[in-house]
Parts: sequence; C-alpha cells; structure tokens
Amino acid sequence: MSTASPGAPAAPPSFPQRLGHPAPLWMLFMTEYWERFAFYGMRWALTLYIVAQFYGGSGTGEAPANDVYGAYLALIYAASLFGGYVADQLIGYQRSILIGAVIMASGLFVIMIPNQEIFLFGLALVIVGNGLFKPNISTMVGQLYSQEDRRRDAGFTIFYMGINLGGFLSPLVTGWLASVITDTPLQQNYKVVFLASGVGMILSFLWFWFGRRQLHGIGRPPAEVPQARGIGIVLGCAAIGVPLVYFLLSKLGATALIVILGVLFIGLAVMLLVEGIREGAVARDKVVAMLIIFVFNALFWMFFEQAGSSFNFLAQNIVDRMFGSWEFPVAWFQSVNSLAIIGLAPIIAAIWIWMGKRNVEPSIPRKFGLGLVGNGLAFLLLMYALTYLVDAHSKIPFWTLFMVYVIQSVGELCLSPVGLSMVTKLAPPRYVGFAMGGWFLSIANGNNMSGVFAAWVSGETGMTTGSALSGYTLGFWALAGAGVVLFLIAPLIQKLMHGVR
Repeated sequence: MSTASPGAPAAPPSFPQRLGHPAPLWMLFMTEYWERFAFYGMRWALTLYIVAQFYGGSGTGEAPANDVYGAYLALIYAASLFGGYVADQLIGYQRSILIGAVIMASGLFVIMIPNQEIFLFGLALVIVGNGLFKPNISTMVGQLYSQEDRRRDAGFTIFYMGINLGGFLSPLVTGWLASVITDTPLQQNYKVVFLASGVGMILSFLWFWFGRRQLHGIGRPPAEVPQARGIGIVLGCAAIGVPLVYFLLSKLGATALIVILGVLFIGLAVMLLVEGIREGAVARDKVVAMLIIFVFNALFWMFFEQAGSSFNFLAQNIVDRMFGSWEFPVAWFQSVNSLAIIGLAPIIAAIWIWMGKRNVEPSIPRKFGLGLVGNGLAFLLLMYALTYLVDAHSKIPFWTLFMVYVIQSVGELCLSPVGLSMVTKLAPPRYVGFAMGGWFLSIANGNNMSGVFAAWVSGETGMTTGSALSGYTLGFWALAGAGVVLFLIAPLIQKLMHGVR
C-alpha cells in the first residue's frame, strides 16, 4: 500500500478475513482494549480520590473534584485534535499511537504520587498521550474497509466492544485492588489503581508494537515528511503541550475551558469547511452535515458523563447499596455500562445489518436522535426515583441507578460507534484524522460541560436528593428536546450527506 497520505482515499489491502471481518480489526480491538483498561481503570477513582486525598473526605470537595474531572475529560478529547492532525500531516497513525502510549503510561505512574500539583501534572501527561493515541486507532479501523462496505458500521461496533470490555473489567479489578492490597486507608490504595492502569497501558503498547505488521502499510507516515523531523516536531510539541495542559487544569478549570474549547471547535469547523469548499459542493455539504451532528454529540456527552462525576456521589451518598451485610462498591457501577454494551452491541450491530439489507435502516441523524432520547429516558428514571422512591434514610433503590447505566448504554450504542464510522465517511479525505479529532473535540465540549453541570448539582456542600432531582430534571428535558429536534431536521441533514448512510 502506498504511504502517501494516511487519509488518502485508496482501496484497502486484501486482508485475510477472520470471523467475517479483516484480520487486523482484532489486533486493533485488543490494542484498544488494553488502552481502555488503563483509562477506565483510574477514571472511576478520580473524583473520589480528589475528595478523599485533598479535601479530607468533605462534601465541600465534590464541586472542585467534578470541575477537575470535567476539565480532565474535556482536555483528553480536545488533545485528540492535535493527535489527529500530526498523524495526518507528520508521523502517521502508527507512530502517533506508539508515542502516545508511552506518554500516557508515564502519566499514569506519575499520578501515584499523592501531591496535588504532581497529580495534576500526571493528568496532563495522560491527556497529551491519549490525544496522540485515541483518534488514530479509530481512524485505522475505518481504513480496513472500503467506503461501500456494508460491514463498516458493524466493524466499528465490534471495535467498540473492545473499548467496553476493557471498561467492564478494569473498575472491577482496580476497585478490588484498592481495597485489599494494603491495610492503609482506601485513599492511599488508589496508588494501586493508578499502577494497574499504567501496566495496562504498557500492554496496549506492546500489543500494537508486535501486531502492526498486519496492517500492510495502513497508518504509515506521509512519504514527503522526513521521519526524524516529524517525530522531533511531535515530541517538541508534546514537551510544550504538557505544561500548557497542566496550566489549564490547575489554574483555569472547566468553567474557563468552555470559552477555549468553543473557540477551538469554531476554528476546526472553519478549517474543515475550507477544505470541503476546496474539494467541491458535495464535500462541503458533507462537512456541514458532520458539524451539525457534532453539536448534538456534545449535548449527549454532557449528560452521559455524569457517570464519572455526579453519579459517583449519587451512588456514594444517596443510593442504597447494602445487600445484607455486604455493600456494593461504588467503583463497580462503572462496569455496568460496559457490561451492557458488551451484551447489547452484537444485537444492535445485527439489527443495523438486518435493516440495511432491507433498506429500512435509520439514517445517521435518526440514530443520533435515538441516542439522545435513550439518554434522556435514563434521567427520567432518576426523576421518578428521586421523587417517589426515596426512603426514610434519604436513599433511592439500588436498581434505579443500575438501570440508568443500562438505559444510557442503549442510547450510546445508537450514537457513538455510528459516529466514529460517520466521520470516516464524511470527512475530506486529506483530513480524516483531523476530523476524527473534531469528533473527539465535540465530546470534549460535552465532557467539560458535564463537569460544570455536576459541580452545580453538588453545590457548595455536597449532593442532596433535592439538588440531584433539580439537576437531573434539567437533563431529561434537554436531551428529550434535542432528540425531537434532530428527528425533525434529519431529512435536511441526510440530504447534505449525499447518499452516505
């Protein structure tokens, strides 16, 4: 395969097939599995650790912890914009993944040190490393298939199962490790959580290092850029980017990042539109359709990402987790979403294929509308529980939060894997990695707002049933309203897609 531009439109190599899909899909699946093991292995612990370690367990620490969490997740995905661009233009997808894995692993080991400033610096390393890793492995999945291959969406859904297999096991493993490895207080055992996540990232690096030959040239660097020069530029940018990200985390926070991320999104939109206009009216229309979807995507993740912030404090303070003398760990709620994805993903993928063969598959905008409405129904359940099911101890039943994660998972499956596939279909060919970074930038905007929203739900003294009900009521109406709007304008967006489904 030519090494011209990683995003150049070209027929994929003739790969051996395994279980109905190109064989490299399964190598990328396992690489992403271990990276997600690392990511989710420490994600559940962040807000709880910040409150326990740096605020002495006081409820007054919930709002600043949520703020840091939202900013961290936002910058994780915003960094994908940088990672997608440098992979497209400088070092290719393969090297971007390998360099990102090394930087991310180093950050996971650094955050083991229980000092707030060093902790934030470690998070900055994780952010920069993940930005180089995350968008580019998703882009390579798309390059395993031709544009006309009906298996693309199913392939992305299978790949998405790798994400969620790691997301399911890692909270169970790291949550257990945090409680049994030593006899010190739980917040000290979070060192073990971060250590296990770092080991997972090393395994991701090794899996890709030894498996990348299967790709037959997909993801190699642009031929016109000298290899040493490209790597040097990227490492230099990373050396500047880590202190910058640390400053954004430690000095600005999620509220100030709303403006910064908004400006970044506008700049990305302009660049993609200019490229689309340069390539003609069809490419321009596809970019416009993609950007509209990006806006709705941000709203979805604003409320979905309560899972790692306000839902954690809801589980800790307001959900009845007792089963006799045994208490269900807060960390294990984070595995429910991934377990539901693993169980439901093959069913959803089969439904899309079945409907596609009969030409009745919902359009991409309508799949996104279903995702928004599904997310909204989860908040409707919380509204009901917080209104009618609160017991004498101000607790709501365990099953309600459990089912919230399951319902959100259905919405996620309608939206997220389809979105990854959409970007590879609609983006200008020279900017596929950059557009994938834009997809993650839209998630970044949503994640950042999720931290601001979660901080508002917790207030100055910590979450109560009243503050949770008020916040989650707003979440329901915002999601349901957006889903209805998207259904109404779906024909217009589909027209702009020029036949892409």
